Amino acid sequence: MILREKFSPMCFLSALGAGGLSVSFFMYLMFLVPHPNTPMATFDFIAPTLLKGDWLSLVSSFSLVFIIAFAYLHFKLLIWNTKQFNLYKKSKNYTELKNSNSQITLMTIPLTYTMTINVCFVLGAVFIPKLWDFVEYLFPFALISFAIAGYFALKIFLDYFSRILINGTFDFSKNNNLSQMISIFAFSMVAVGFAAPGAMSHNIIINAIGIFGALFFASIAILFMFIKITMGFKDMFDKGINIETAPSIWITIPILTLLGITFIRISFGLEHHFATPLAKSSLFVLTSVVLSLQIIFGVLGYMIMKKMDYFTKYIESTNKSAISFALICPGVAFMVFGMFFINYGLAYNNIIDKYSIAYFIFMLPFIYIQMKTIIYFFKLYKKFGL
Repeated sequence: MILREKFSPMCFLSALGAGGLSVSFFMYLMFLVPHPNTPMATFDFIAPTLLKGDWLSLVSSFSLVFIIAFAYLHFKLLIWNTKQFNLYKKSKNYTELKNSNSQITLMTIPLTYTMTINVCFVLGAVFIPKLWDFVEYLFPFALISFAIAGYFALKIFLDYFSRILINGTFDFSKNNNLSQMISIFAFSMVAVGFAAPGAMSHNIIINAIGIFGALFFASIAILFMFIKITMGFKDMFDKGINIETAPSIWITIPILTLLGITFIRISFGLEHHFATPLAKSSLFVLTSVVLSLQIIFGVLGYMIMKKMDYFTKYIESTNKSAISFALICPGVAFMVFGMFFINYGLAYNNIIDKYSIAYFIFMLPFIYIQMKTIIYFFKLYKKFGL
């Protein structure tokens, strides 16, 4: 196997994006298929829905097809990137990367493998019968998996951050973007992973470990998010944003989605085992704040990239930049959190009725973003010859 000339750790974002798109189609099953006895839609509720022959059967069928298709692409790209990275580690470029600002891009590896755990969980939920009968036995393994991912994320980040603090070698001239926040993205992904057993387990020990793990990594993410975003904007104000790294403006969108879902899950987990009644209005406030910030960053990022002609230069042309795959996760994340906003922010508070005309009208902009994201994913997939 030959190392691709343009390979960088940012290429892992291709696998991350495919995994995210797979999970995004699960959102239709999660929120549209009734599942009164479990916190998420599983095979036992999806299978009967498929046999009904109504509109929901059609939506469920399409969702399952795309879940499988993008999961396949995720694993295919994950294997390809892992092989390429193992070759890349033997190159001079890797040595140079380890001593530059770009060392932080190694965080894409635990970030992507954490997404793999989520994809596996989704595939298990929709295709394994009676999963919820023995899911409690799986939660400890999920916690161990997320702990391993969190360990490697911390190791990579602390190696990088301690080197910068000791040697003072951070290159501010190349920091006129938000690419440094890829580390925050990784910690947020681990946090939301821990939050799942924290919200769903009936065992208080698993519940508590999950919530603690979620709070631990979410706290790290929030702390360094303020540091990294302040540094990034300072340098962008001083030098202007680098056109190739312009998509990094949108990295805040998946971070906000992951942290938002983390705190929603923690809220349900605390209500479940810690006798902390959940105020429904708090979910409306939380989801509204997160969505508002996502819209602001989304519009700002789009205006910047449009004015700089980014889409023509790096999507439509033959120019290749691995950072272009950073466009995929924001679209996925916006759609996913849009579903949380509609269901937990609006329907849960009886602002709109579930399955009403208003309910589906609210879904339309998020579905549109999801479709546009898929189009851009395949444009990049074809361009890179993956």
